[in-house]
Amino acid sequence: MDLHTWTAFFFASILIAISPGSGAVLAMSHGLSYGVRRTQATIVGLQAGLLVILIIAGAGVGSLLIASELAFSLVKILGAGYLIYIGWSQWRSSAALTPDETGAPSNVNMLSARRRFLTGFLTNVTNPKGILFMVAVLPQFISPSRPLWLQLLLMALTSVTVDLVVMHGYAFAASRLQTLFKNAQAIKWQNRLFGGLLMAVGAGLFFVKRGQQAVSAV
Repeated sequence: MDLHTWTAFFFASILIAISPGSGAVLAMSHGLSYGVRRTQATIVGLQAGLLVILIIAGAGVGSLLIASELAFSLVKILGAGYLIYIGWSQWRSSAALTPDETGAPSNVNMLSARRRFLTGFLTNVTNPKGILFMVAVLPQFISPSRPLWLQLLLMALTSVTVDLVVMHGYAFAASRLQTLFKNAQAIKWQNRLFGGLLMAVGAGLFFVKRGQQAVSAV
Protein backbone atom coordinates (compact mmCIF):
# COMPACT_ATOMS: atom_id res chain seq x y z
CA MET A 1 0.00 0.00 0.00
CA ASP A 2 1.57 3.28 -1.12
CA LEU A 3 1.46 6.48 0.94
CA HIS A 4 -1.30 8.06 -1.15
CA THR A 5 -3.60 5.06 -0.70
CA TRP A 6 -2.85 4.80 3.01
CA THR A 7 -3.57 8.51 3.52
CA ALA A 8 -6.94 8.12 1.80
CA PHE A 9 -7.73 5.10 3.99
CA PHE A 10 -6.61 7.00 7.10
CA PHE A 11 -9.08 9.81 6.45
CA ALA A 12 -11.79 7.29 5.58
CA SER A 13 -11.13 5.60 8.94
CA ILE A 14 -11.55 8.92 10.74
CA LEU A 15 -14.90 9.54 9.03
CA ILE A 16 -16.06 6.01 9.88
CA ALA A 17 -15.00 6.36 13.54
CA ILE A 18 -16.61 9.75 14.18
CA SER A 19 -19.88 8.80 12.49
CA PRO A 20 -22.55 8.41 15.20
CA GLY A 21 -23.39 4.76 15.76
CA SER A 22 -23.81 2.08 18.38
CA GLY A 23 -20.11 2.13 19.32
CA ALA A 24 -20.11 5.88 19.90
CA VAL A 25 -23.32 5.70 21.94
CA LEU A 26 -21.89 2.88 24.05
CA ALA A 27 -18.59 4.71 24.63
CA MET A 28 -20.46 7.84 25.74
CA SER A 29 -22.85 5.85 27.92
CA HIS A 30 -20.05 4.02 29.74
CA GLY A 31 -17.89 7.17 29.86
CA LEU A 32 -20.68 8.98 31.66
CA SER A 33 -21.47 6.05 33.97
CA TYR A 34 -17.97 4.80 34.79
CA GLY A 35 -15.45 7.46 33.71
CA VAL A 36 -12.75 7.14 31.05
CA ARG A 37 -10.50 4.70 32.93
CA ARG A 38 -13.17 2.05 33.45
CA THR A 39 -14.54 2.59 29.94
CA GLN A 40 -11.22 1.44 28.50
CA ALA A 41 -12.43 -2.17 28.83
CA THR A 42 -15.47 -1.28 26.73
CA ILE A 43 -13.34 0.46 24.11
CA VAL A 44 -10.91 -2.49 23.88
CA GLY A 45 -13.95 -4.73 23.33
CA LEU A 46 -15.13 -2.43 20.54
CA GLN A 47 -11.70 -2.71 18.89
CA ALA A 48 -11.73 -6.51 19.16
CA GLY A 49 -15.09 -6.51 17.39
CA LEU A 50 -13.76 -4.12 14.75
CA LEU A 51 -10.80 -6.44 14.11
CA VAL A 52 -13.16 -9.38 13.59
CA ILE A 53 -15.19 -7.35 11.08
CA LEU A 54 -12.01 -6.35 9.23
CA ILE A 55 -10.88 -9.98 9.06
CA ILE A 56 -14.32 -11.11 7.88
CA ALA A 57 -14.44 -8.43 5.19
CA GLY A 58 -10.82 -8.92 4.14
CA ALA A 59 -11.15 -12.70 3.92
CA GLY A 60 -14.21 -12.43 1.70
CA VAL A 61 -16.56 -13.98 4.24
CA GLY A 62 -18.34 -10.66 4.49
CA SER A 63 -19.06 -10.83 0.78
CA LEU A 64 -20.69 -14.22 1.29
CA LEU A 65 -22.79 -12.85 4.14
CA ILE A 66 -24.02 -10.01 1.97
CA ALA A 67 -24.65 -12.34 -0.99
CA SER A 68 -26.82 -14.59 1.19
CA GLU A 69 -30.12 -13.02 2.23
CA LEU A 70 -30.56 -15.57 5.03
CA ALA A 71 -27.07 -15.10 6.50
CA PHE A 72 -27.31 -11.32 6.33
CA SER A 73 -30.76 -11.37 7.93
CA LEU A 74 -29.52 -13.58 10.78
CA VAL A 75 -26.59 -11.25 11.52
CA LYS A 76 -28.93 -8.25 11.32
CA ILE A 77 -31.46 -9.78 13.73
CA LEU A 78 -28.73 -10.81 16.19
CA GLY A 79 -27.15 -7.36 16.12
CA ALA A 80 -30.44 -5.50 16.45
CA GLY A 81 -31.67 -7.83 19.20
CA TYR A 82 -28.46 -7.44 21.20
CA LEU A 83 -28.52 -3.64 21.06
CA ILE A 84 -32.17 -3.57 22.07
CA TYR A 85 -31.40 -5.97 24.93
CA ILE A 86 -28.54 -3.90 26.38
CA GLY A 87 -30.55 -0.72 25.79
CA TRP A 88 -33.56 -2.13 27.65
CA SER A 89 -31.29 -3.40 30.44
CA GLN A 90 -29.84 0.09 30.87
CA TRP A 91 -33.31 1.68 30.67
CA ARG A 92 -34.50 -0.53 33.55
CA SER A 93 -31.26 -0.21 35.51
CA SER A 94 -31.62 0.86 39.13
CA ALA A 95 -30.63 4.41 39.99
CA ALA A 96 -29.42 3.45 43.47
CA LEU A 97 -26.10 4.98 44.47
CA THR A 98 -23.19 3.57 46.43
CA PRO A 99 -19.83 5.18 47.27
CA ASP A 100 -16.99 4.13 44.95
CA GLU A 101 -13.38 3.66 46.03
CA THR A 102 -12.85 7.44 46.05
CA GLY A 103 -15.85 8.01 48.30
CA ALA A 104 -17.89 9.63 45.52
CA PRO A 105 -21.37 8.29 44.76
CA SER A 106 -21.64 6.02 41.73
CA ASN A 107 -24.19 3.73 40.11
CA VAL A 108 -24.53 0.50 42.08
CA ASN A 109 -25.19 -1.49 38.85
CA MET A 110 -21.64 -1.11 37.54
CA LEU A 111 -20.69 -3.84 35.06
CA SER A 112 -17.49 -5.78 35.61
CA ALA A 113 -14.53 -5.13 33.30
CA ARG A 114 -15.22 -8.45 31.59
CA ARG A 115 -18.87 -7.54 30.99
CA ARG A 116 -17.88 -4.14 29.66
CA PHE A 117 -15.40 -5.77 27.27
CA LEU A 118 -17.97 -8.30 26.04
CA THR A 119 -20.58 -5.58 25.61
CA GLY A 120 -18.19 -3.59 23.43
CA PHE A 121 -17.11 -6.65 21.46
CA LEU A 122 -20.63 -7.90 20.76
CA THR A 123 -21.86 -4.40 19.91
CA ASN A 124 -19.37 -4.13 17.04
CA VAL A 125 -19.13 -7.73 15.90
CA THR A 126 -22.90 -8.13 15.47
CA ASN A 127 -23.31 -4.84 13.60
CA PRO A 128 -24.37 -5.69 10.01
CA LYS A 129 -23.83 -2.06 8.95
CA GLY A 130 -20.16 -2.42 9.88
CA ILE A 131 -19.74 -5.60 7.84
CA LEU A 132 -21.63 -4.14 4.88
CA PHE A 133 -19.60 -0.94 4.98
CA MET A 134 -16.24 -2.69 5.26
CA VAL A 135 -17.02 -5.06 2.39
CA ALA A 136 -17.91 -2.04 0.27
CA VAL A 137 -14.91 0.07 1.34
CA LEU A 138 -11.92 -2.28 1.81
CA PRO A 139 -11.63 -3.39 -1.84
CA GLN A 140 -11.18 0.24 -2.90
CA PHE A 141 -7.86 0.37 -1.02
CA ILE A 142 -6.47 -3.10 -1.74
CA SER A 143 -3.92 -3.51 -4.52
CA PRO A 144 -3.97 -6.96 -6.20
CA SER A 145 -0.24 -6.63 -6.96
CA ARG A 146 0.75 -6.48 -3.28
CA PRO A 147 0.52 -9.13 -0.50
CA LEU A 148 -3.04 -9.14 0.83
CA TRP A 149 -2.19 -9.96 4.45
CA LEU A 150 0.27 -7.05 4.74
CA GLN A 151 -2.32 -4.62 3.41
CA LEU A 152 -4.99 -5.97 5.76
CA LEU A 153 -2.58 -5.74 8.70
CA LEU A 154 -1.77 -2.10 7.92
CA MET A 155 -5.45 -1.23 7.50
CA ALA A 156 -6.36 -3.04 10.72
CA LEU A 157 -3.67 -1.16 12.69
CA THR A 158 -4.81 2.13 11.17
CA SER A 159 -8.51 1.56 11.82
CA VAL A 160 -8.03 0.35 15.39
CA THR A 161 -5.66 3.20 16.28
CA VAL A 162 -8.04 5.82 14.88
CA ASP A 163 -11.08 4.23 16.54
CA LEU A 164 -9.27 3.97 19.89
CA VAL A 165 -8.58 7.70 19.85
CA VAL A 166 -12.09 8.64 18.75
CA MET A 167 -13.87 6.35 21.24
CA HIS A 168 -11.69 7.65 24.06
CA GLY A 169 -12.66 11.15 22.92
CA TYR A 170 -16.37 10.27 23.11
CA ALA A 171 -15.89 8.68 26.54
CA PHE A 172 -13.88 11.65 27.82
CA ALA A 173 -16.43 14.18 26.58
CA ALA A 174 -19.24 12.24 28.28
CA SER A 175 -17.26 11.80 31.51
CA ARG A 176 -16.97 15.59 31.86
CA LEU A 177 -20.70 15.59 32.55
CA GLN A 178 -20.41 13.24 35.54
CA THR A 179 -20.72 16.11 38.01
CA LEU A 180 -24.27 16.65 36.72
CA PHE A 181 -25.26 13.08 37.50
CA LYS A 182 -24.61 12.73 41.23
CA ASN A 183 -28.13 11.90 42.37
CA ALA A 184 -30.49 9.00 41.77
CA GLN A 185 -32.97 10.97 39.64
CA ALA A 186 -30.24 12.23 37.30
CA ILE A 187 -28.78 8.73 36.91
CA LYS A 188 -32.27 7.39 36.18
CA TRP A 189 -32.68 9.84 33.29
CA GLN A 190 -29.12 9.14 32.12
CA ASN A 191 -29.92 5.41 31.95
CA ARG A 192 -33.14 6.11 30.07
CA LEU A 193 -31.44 8.47 27.62
CA PHE A 194 -28.65 6.12 26.62
CA GLY A 195 -30.82 3.03 26.94
CA GLY A 196 -33.34 4.65 24.60
CA LEU A 197 -30.59 5.62 22.14
CA LEU A 198 -29.20 2.07 22.08
CA MET A 199 -32.68 0.63 21.53
CA ALA A 200 -33.28 3.17 18.74
CA VAL A 201 -30.01 2.22 17.03
CA GLY A 202 -30.92 -1.46 17.41
CA ALA A 203 -34.39 -0.92 15.95
CA GLY A 204 -32.80 0.95 13.05
CA LEU A 205 -30.71 -2.11 12.17
CA PHE A 206 -33.90 -3.98 11.26
CA PHE A 207 -34.23 -1.62 8.29
CA VAL A 208 -30.68 -2.16 6.99
CA LYS A 209 -30.77 -3.81 3.57
CA ARG A 210 -28.15 -5.25 1.30
CA GLY A 211 -27.40 -2.04 -0.61
CA GLN A 212 -26.36 -1.87 -4.23
CA GLN A 213 -23.00 -0.37 -3.24
CA ALA A 214 -22.14 -3.34 -1.05
CA VAL A 215 -23.32 -5.87 -3.63
CA SER A 216 -21.19 -4.21 -6.31
CA ALA A 217 -18.14 -4.73 -4.12
CA VAL A 218 -18.69 -8.50 -3.96
